[in-house]
Amino acid sequence: IMAFLKQWLLMSFLLMGFNLAVNSKRNFKCPSGCSCSKDTIICVGTTAMPRTIPTDINSLSMVNGSIAELTEGLFALMPSLQLLLLNSNSLTTIKDDAFSGLSRLEYLFIEGNKIETITKYALRGLRDLTHLSLANNGMTFLPRDLFFDLDSLLELDLRGNSFQCNCETRWLMVWLKNTNATASDVLCSGPGDMKGKKLNDLPLPPGECISTDFIRHQAIPIQSMSADIFSSKEDIYVAMAAPYSNSCVVMEWDHIEMNFRKFDNITGKSVVGCKSVVIEDHVLILVTQLFGGSHIYKFEAGQNKFTMFQTIELFNISKPNDIEVFQMDGDWYFVIVDSSKAGISTLYKWMDQPERNETGFFSYQFLHEWFRDTDAEFVQLDGKSYLILSSHSQAPVIYVWNKSTLKFMPHGEVPMVDEVLAVQAFRVGGSDTYLALTCYIGDSRVLKWSSKQFTEVQALPSRGAMLLQPFAFGDRHYLALGSDFSFTQIFLWDAESQSFVKFKDIYVQSPRSFTVVNTDRRTFIFSSSFKGKSMVFEHVIVDLSL
Repeated sequence: IMAFLKQWLLMSFLLMGFNLAVNSKRNFKCPSGCSCSKDTIICVGTTAMPRTIPTDINSLSMVNGSIAELTEGLFALMPSLQLLLLNSNSLTTIKDDAFSGLSRLEYLFIEGNKIETITKYALRGLRDLTHLSLANNGMTFLPRDLFFDLDSLLELDLRGNSFQCNCETRWLMVWLKNTNATASDVLCSGPGDMKGKKLNDLPLPPGECISTDFIRHQAIPIQSMSADIFSSKEDIYVAMAAPYSNSCVVMEWDHIEMNFRKFDNITGKSVVGCKSVVIEDHVLILVTQLFGGSHIYKFEAGQNKFTMFQTIELFNISKPNDIEVFQMDGDWYFVIVDSSKAGISTLYKWMDQPERNETGFFSYQFLHEWFRDTDAEFVQLDGKSYLILSSHSQAPVIYVWNKSTLKFMPHGEVPMVDEVLAVQAFRVGGSDTYLALTCYIGDSRVLKWSSKQFTEVQALPSRGAMLLQPFAFGDRHYLALGSDFSFTQIFLWDAESQSFVKFKDIYVQSPRSFTVVNTDRRTFIFSSSFKGKSMVFEHVIVDLSL
């Protein structure tokens, strides 16, 4: 009896559902401008989606209408649809999840529209879709992974669109090469050298769509003339010359917070330079001042701070402007350049003879008297060591190290360039050596070493420039051109033209240096600011095909 009762109840529910369905069909009124049959609705010239459509309809066609956009869940009340045709309407936009709820849809045709925007997740959920046509819509690109959800796709038609075959389309190129679906030929409409070629057949050059960017990471409320990065026992520090606070501020990298934090403060009088040097177990900071002499401070582990180690013999140095530290033939040296009218730039050498009470840097050679020097740069070229001094009053002069006398000897000058504020050497391509010359008046310049001399290869308009700073991350070489009157311009080396091209602008108020920081598998650029906050920018990899 119980089995019979259950069977009878089941039959009753089925009959009830059948009667409801029949009544639903019987009461349905075909929308104006549409033709309706038991399973199909065809609308011509309509301006909007019909409001009342039976939930069990399996074919809907809307053509020559004026529907402008497909929004989320627009077809959610039609779960039985197997075919949807939206040809020759006025569609410009297809938004995320526009076809949500259509789990049975097999055929989707959206042809002859003017689609300007189709979002990344517009086709999400169409796992049973076998045939898709987006032909003749005038589209120039498709968002990355648009077809990600289309597991059952057999045929795709993209003819009649104007795809730009650039980095934004690279994902489609990869997808077409790997899909099992039959796809129509996709012809490129540009850029120029790609026009008319088949996207399917183009090669996939590695790294072509990879770029970089500089993202603001930290603002440090310290005005500084320079920033010198150094490492000690796997920790990273930066020494900042802060003349307004009469100090050399030492910052330490916090591996947990991923920021620089204050570590020590070396007080002084009108500090204009802080330069680090690590010699065996000596961690030293050279501090140059306009008043009160210049000194060397040494890190004392027991006190966890820098303490006075040595007073630098200044002799005729009255206006120190730059410190250049270098190692040559196993010995350590530094040069302090003097920008006063009667000053002498001086070379110092490290001596470590405790038995004679001589551990420290001592004056070794006087250079370039009476020329108001502004900067020094040590560079090794063709197996020889050179020292280049820039000056307010003449072209940069070049000294060469004489291995017989163990002194720097005059070698020549950098021709046709006067009033150089700073000189920086850098390498591109492993062997080629260049100079970046910062000129406040006129153009700053890039020179290349060839045939035992430097020759100009590029001029960069830079009126008012305070620095032309080269730096590199891996094989990407940059120049930062900064002044007190405008944004800092970042240039990127272009291997094809063998020159620097404009890359982007970043804002640092009155920048004075750009220094690379590598830490925690991340890369940064530290920029000192003379009149504002010193800035840290993260150097990030950008995939232009995303």
